[in-house]
Amino acid sequence: MRERLVVVGNGMVGLRLVEEVTRRVPERFDITVIGAEPVPAYNRVLLSALLADEVTDEECRFRDRRWYLANRVRLITGARATGIDTAEREVRIGGHGVVPFDRLVLATGSEPIRLPAPGMDLPGVITFRDLADVALMREAARRGSPAVVIGGGLLGLEAAYGLARAGVAVTLVHLADRVMERQLDHGAARIVEAAMRERGIDIVLEAQTAAVEGRDQVEAVRLADGRRLPAGLVVVAVGVRPSVGLAVGAGLSVERGVVVDDRLATSAQRVHAIGECVSHRGTVYGLVEPGYAQAVVLARRLAGEDARYTGTLLATRLKVSGVPVFSAGDVTPPAGAEVITLSDAAAGRYARLVVAENRLVGAILVGETRHAGFFQDLITRRADVSGMRDALVFGPRAEATAVAFEPETEPAAEAVAEAA
Repeated sequence: MRERLVVVGNGMVGLRLVEEVTRRVPERFDITVIGAEPVPAYNRVLLSALLADEVTDEECRFRDRRWYLANRVRLITGARATGIDTAEREVRIGGHGVVPFDRLVLATGSEPIRLPAPGMDLPGVITFRDLADVALMREAARRGSPAVVIGGGLLGLEAAYGLARAGVAVTLVHLADRVMERQLDHGAARIVEAAMRERGIDIVLEAQTAAVEGRDQVEAVRLADGRRLPAGLVVVAVGVRPSVGLAVGAGLSVERGVVVDDRLATSAQRVHAIGECVSHRGTVYGLVEPGYAQAVVLARRLAGEDARYTGTLLATRLKVSGVPVFSAGDVTPPAGAEVITLSDAAAGRYARLVVAENRLVGAILVGETRHAGFFQDLITRRADVSGMRDALVFGPRAEATAVAFEPETEPAAEAVAEAA
């Protein structure tokens, strides 16, 4: 008799789990997937490219409904799980009754943070999380309305870039003194900021949002220093928090996220969690790649293997306004560390390596990321770099110092940060 596997969350990580389970043990489970959005899982990494008309709707899709049917997966879309009974092993679904389970996986992702400022509930104030948000942003572009993006993290930059490419006049407002301050130092951030300004995006740094103004529709963003930025659309991209409401209601152990161990098991028997909603060894990941790694480990466990998840090196690799960016490891130098920097502002190239105790612990690359995999591998392996110290910044071969950097030809993103 097949076990009943229920997955709450039909995002990228939830789908990866289902793909892995159906591939490894196709006859073991009857699978039910519950998704709040009205469509099957799609590639959120490509939302800004979709907004900029660089990819099509079709290119954002992963699996159509026929794939779910062919793999005996019951897909429920446009419905939210409203409660979990861990004793009776049931999930309540709004409008769909109760679904029983033998194994339950929470892949509920994260939810956007709204600033505690007046006017955040006005029509025209949105976040940047899903296809519905892209539709609203496209409508603003058709109206010719100026837009203000609040937040200069990854999501904020992607929203601003997508809007600018769609022909919208965009102002990016950020509280910190540089964009992407969690991933980039000042030198790297300045190159990214210059690239965005070249694309017509106005950037206002060290600026706090005091209020969103308007009557029946957003009209402007007022800053704490009194400046008023006209806007027919406001995109709030100041960060996300793990979606843990279901877990809290079910009495599961929750810190910042749903607490899981190396088996990706929660505090309740036969209940697991993966992706942005989890806290593993005290870490909440905001990238899709750790979620994918967790999905593979959990699928192996569900197939009977003794797999363990021990963590993922935080690394971001993407293009911001067409500029390739890579950041991995600890980019803030620990005590006693040395910093190796290569800067060519005219060429839009920047590299910063952090070395501690003869090991590479952090790397930032902007403009040229051909050697990102090399640096990421060194960080992951904790390799001794003392023998290559003098030429390390030039990549895996010393002769790279005499070779012109090649144009970036890699995909726009291998992983996207879900948090700003």
